[in-house]
Amino acid sequence: MDQQAYNYDKIAKAIEYIVANAKEQPTLTEVADEVNISQFHFQRMFSEWAGVSPKRFLQYITTGYLKDKIKDTTNLAELAESAGLSSQSRVYDHFISIEGVTPQEFKSAGKGLVINYGFHETPFGDCFVAATERGICAMAFVDDATRDFQLIELARKWHYATIRPDQQLAAGYIQRIFRPAEQSLEKLPLLVQGTNFQLKVWEALLSIPQGSVTTYQQIAEKIGHPKAVRAVGSAVGDNPIAYIIPCHRVIRKEGILGEYRWGSLRKKALIGWEAARQDEEYFAQEQAILK
Repeated sequence: MDQQAYNYDKIAKAIEYIVANAKEQPTLTEVADEVNISQFHFQRMFSEWAGVSPKRFLQYITTGYLKDKIKDTTNLAELAESAGLSSQSRVYDHFISIEGVTPQEFKSAGKGLVINYGFHETPFGDCFVAATERGICAMAFVDDATRDFQLIELARKWHYATIRPDQQLAAGYIQRIFRPAEQSLEKLPLLVQGTNFQLKVWEALLSIPQGSVTTYQQIAEKIGHPKAVRAVGSAVGDNPIAYIIPCHRVIRKEGILGEYRWGSLRKKALIGWEAARQDEEYFAQEQAILK
């Protein structure tokens, strides 16, 4: 297990323990003991990963906090506009484009395409990413038990494509995705197989800024189908590109995080991590204005 995967494994177990024992408010020592590392090491590891303390992190995934965030995202279009291009997360979002395959391309199941794939560590565990020259076509968080499944699934969807490993390409994409501030803002294209309805839902997901959350109902209203909440839920669950198409930012209207294709615990980690990053960004902007 590489260092990033080891750190995330410890952090995920810590988050699980903190959430399960939230009423008792476990001390830093108790949490560190639960994951079998020293208090000093755990504090440093968690702060480097999240940018905040474990106690502060917990606030970002409470029902009360998430309900307030839902109120802030009543109108996704206004929210995206108000975030503006001054925010690094919004700059990144503006440089993502999504393209659906044509009906004929769907029928041909990738004939004539070359798909390169690889596995790479991320702040949230190992990740599988696959891409054609037209863009990323698959991305998923994996563990030892699901690595082979992702390759089988890729071959099933793109049956006639030429599929080959390319770790260097995977590493390059992961750097661009998880460390956008360190990379040039070159367009990040996505190529997906999906119905027109699914594409509308996935495009709507791309409009949710980092650090924000929305509901299935709000997405349904955004795409002009306010009564199609169940269908929206299915499309969200069928998202083929983890993290980039941020289906993890969709939660239940009660402020409950709900399920996630790549694990409900990982969803907590993603939402808390993004909220902490966004607060850190706003704080830095305010300090710059005050100078």
